[in-house]
Amino acid sequence: MQNDLLFGKVVLITGASSGIGAAAARVFCQEGASVVLAARREEHLTALVDELRDKGAVATHVVADVSRPEDAARAVRLAVDTYGRLDCAFNNAGIGGDRTPLHLMPDDVYDSIMDTNVRGVFNCLRPEIAAMLDNGGGTIVNNSSVGGLVAIPAAAPYIASKHAVVGLTRAAADEYAKQNIRVNAIAPGSTRTEITADWFQRNPGLEHMVNSLTPQGRTAEPEEVAAAAAWLLSDRCPFLTGIVMPVDGGFVNQ
Repeated sequence: MQNDLLFGKVVLITGASSGIGAAAARVFCQEGASVVLAARREEHLTALVDELRDKGAVATHVVADVSRPEDAARAVRLAVDTYGRLDCAFNNAGIGGDRTPLHLMPDDVYDSIMDTNVRGVFNCLRPEIAAMLDNGGGTIVNNSSVGGLVAIPAAAPYIASKHAVVGLTRAAADEYAKQNIRVNAIAPGSTRTEITADWFQRNPGLEHMVNSLTPQGRTAEPEEVAAAAAWLLSDRCPFLTGIVMPVDGGFVNQ
């Protein structure tokens, strides 16, 4: 329907095989988008595409590791080759890593987190923006975190990476505003994803502590975060660019 948020839009979603990315695929399709799903786990992508197509949605997938620039470029190229253009992108792929005091944090954990969470967004932004410039504009949403706005203990590389996503968002928004490309970020709080479930499982009491610090007193469902991304990607907010929208039940207000 033409009043759907993303009616007729071609949207690339990274990290689409689970969590917020998979929820975004479902929400965006419900809002009228054609989606290209990118992630590392092909079996998850195939199952999700089959699910979406069974419901009448237009969807395809590509196996891609966003820490590799050639993979990011290939995902954008698939969108353009399949649908003729790229209107929107949700750069969602990210990892959490072990929660370890900074002075004990291994180099490989830092490197892995930075490669995916920061370099991955950078790798995606370049071909996405190039494709949107060819198409006369577009919209991008990067997935940061409340960890991109405030600090949490024993997660220094993750915090640094998500602050960097905020910086990339603001830089790209400023640079391409006059070319009709809007770039925003969302900053989810505690959300029921694989990363969060792993953190909670390995840190007893963490979920209770986080929820106690959240005014709504609960963990978000991935679809709630995806809905915020859908709105920012849509044409309903044409004067919004360079913002970081907390989707956190009020956590950063505390």
